[in-house]
Amino acid sequence: MAKPLNVLFITPDQWRADSLSARGHPVVRTPHLDALAADGVLFANHFVQCSPCGPSRASLLTGMYMMNHRSVRNGSPLDARFTNIAREVPAAGYDPALIGYTDTSLDPRADGGEAPVPGEGYEGLLPGFTALLRLPTHPTAWLDHLAAKGYEVTERPYDMYGPVGGHRAPGDFGPYDAPARYRAEDSDTAFVTDAALDYIARQGDTPWFLHLVFLRPHPPYIAPEPYNRMYDPASVPAPHRAATPEDEARVHPFVGHCLTRRGFTGTLGEDDLRKLRASYYGLITEVDDHIGRIVAALKASGQYDHTLIVVTSDHGDTLGDHWLIGKENYFDATFHVPLIVRAPGPDWDAGRGRVVEAFSENVDVMPTILDLMGRDAPVQCDGHSLGAFLAGGEPEQWRAEAHWEFDFREVDDATPEETLGLAFEECALSVIRGPRYKYIHFAGLAPLLFDLEADPHEMDDLAGDPAHAHVVLEYAQKMLSWRMSHGERTLTGLKLTPSGLVELDRERRYRSRR
Repeated sequence: MAKPLNVLFITPDQWRADSLSARGHPVVRTPHLDALAADGVLFANHFVQCSPCGPSRASLLTGMYMMNHRSVRNGSPLDARFTNIAREVPAAGYDPALIGYTDTSLDPRADGGEAPVPGEGYEGLLPGFTALLRLPTHPTAWLDHLAAKGYEVTERPYDMYGPVGGHRAPGDFGPYDAPARYRAEDSDTAFVTDAALDYIARQGDTPWFLHLVFLRPHPPYIAPEPYNRMYDPASVPAPHRAATPEDEARVHPFVGHCLTRRGFTGTLGEDDLRKLRASYYGLITEVDDHIGRIVAALKASGQYDHTLIVVTSDHGDTLGDHWLIGKENYFDATFHVPLIVRAPGPDWDAGRGRVVEAFSENVDVMPTILDLMGRDAPVQCDGHSLGAFLAGGEPEQWRAEAHWEFDFREVDDATPEETLGLAFEECALSVIRGPRYKYIHFAGLAPLLFDLEADPHEMDDLAGDPAHAHVVLEYAQKMLSWRMSHGERTLTGLKLTPSGLVELDRERRYRSRR
């Protein structure tokens, strides 16, 4: 009899899709993820549905587009009526465990113990998870661990993420190549990995489900020795950007607005920016090394052969592209992330080592995990299982574009409205991104259009070019159709009739939502 499936669902934070050696990156090395991809499937055109962290994780963990779950900013509550991956897997006999965080803004109307905790903000725990180890912005458990090992821990918890003393800090994200205050074996990445290894070892023959969240390579971009100097800053790729911030801002008023916010890199010299990028790649290799530890432990214990492993991220990082750091914009570098799925067993052998070029989205992750567990995805899910790709085939129907959204409204800050002359509800954009064209629609500003074949780094807006007016119209219509066909559907497949309740056949609903 086949052993029950284990599930290891890993999400490093802020990982760009190009930062994998399996994808031909000229500098960064990720041998353990490369090996996992060779034994599974790498999705080359995988995109998240929104940013920043809280909204994106809401989409990842509910399978819903942001236009439906409406947790639009860090701190925007996630409606308690929606189910999520942690609420679904217990029906298959699992107690879903969490090591890390979910960045969930809890519904203030909820009862039953799920109401927000004062002071927790957007860093709440997604309902349904058993938190084995929580590491929010104030990583108490890690700090206590460091103090017990003799480190000096200050009253300001975030200080521990800083560099050793005596190093200059040229900006909010520096000083980049300076070593961290802790040894590599004591890093936050090592700490959560040790907790994961302990959890896995204690499960024995009991099937388990673990959501493991690494903070890294999220800033601050300060890595422990030897990762801080693993890559030569002179060898890292230069950012893609206009000649000056002023030239960049001319592309669109929204870009100009982004360049006035935290994340603008115009105050950094080229050397510092290269050091920042090199440190980011060092943090990536550190995470890769620890994923390698976990895979090695699974193989040594015999669990690898019945463990589903999924690795993706909540968003990427512009990393100096377009004169920006971070993830609050519309650029591909922010929304394009890795996805590696390694399914155990002979049913998936035909897909091993495959690189899928079709568009996949983070809303597909929850339906995929449930599918491989033998469960149907909830009706609320906007995504679909990637199982056909994993088996070496192709779905009968599949999306031709990727979609994402970004909300730049702020309840407690009217700057976006004042700067751009918008109403609160107009501070939003939606993106439809095909193989060639990328269209960005703003609720209250002019649209953008990029020809990614001729302009892969999104520098030349064609929306106002009469020769491309037909493309703007085509993609605006595509976006309208996408939004209309993916509206929130909890009750739309039900009908009350004189003879009772009638429910839409799942296959009909599935076909109609491609």
